[in-house]
Amino acid sequence: MATSEAHGENAISQRLRRSQDLFIRRWGEMGQTWGINRTMAEIHALLYVTGQALCTDDVMERLHISRGSASTSLRALCNWGIVRRVHKLGQRREYFQSVGDVWEMFSSIVAERKRREIDPVLEIIRQCRQMLEAEAGGGTDTLAEEVRMTHQRLVEMEQFMTIAHRIFQQFVVDGKDGLSRLAEMLLKAL
Repeated sequence: MATSEAHGENAISQRLRRSQDLFIRRWGEMGQTWGINRTMAEIHALLYVTGQALCTDDVMERLHISRGSASTSLRALCNWGIVRRVHKLGQRREYFQSVGDVWEMFSSIVAERKRREIDPVLEIIRQCRQMLEAEAGGGTDTLAEEVRMTHQRLVEMEQFMTIAHRIFQQFVVDGKDGLSRLAEMLLKAL
């Protein structure tokens, strides 16, 4: 009887491991399409899917990666706000744990991407717009029209990006509450 139970436990454990490994592999592939290092995405997937706080050595062993790669990726994941350093009583090692709430994780990723990618572009758009405002009224009629048109397009792009950011803040950052508000608004509109 005990042998049968042990065999059943082993089979479940193997299926669990295969399921986790498949998720980790696919999350790593998906991360690459988002412009994230594959190893970094796989480490995040490991920490998320297991729900455990792991040390660097545990991560290295499970994913068969170097210490340098593990350390660099863990540090980057902490900077993104989707992995946190945790302390285990009586342990000298540093442990890492994924944010467990999907909404918090998604919000952190989008906020960090906005900070890294959208904010710099928005600042450039503002600078370009201000440069053209300083030139208003100068040059030939043809040049003045080109300045006006370019300025208008920059204003429209800036407005669009600002509105998109507000929508993001309202519905994504607020997590489930924000999604509920969005659903209510859509139902009223229909």
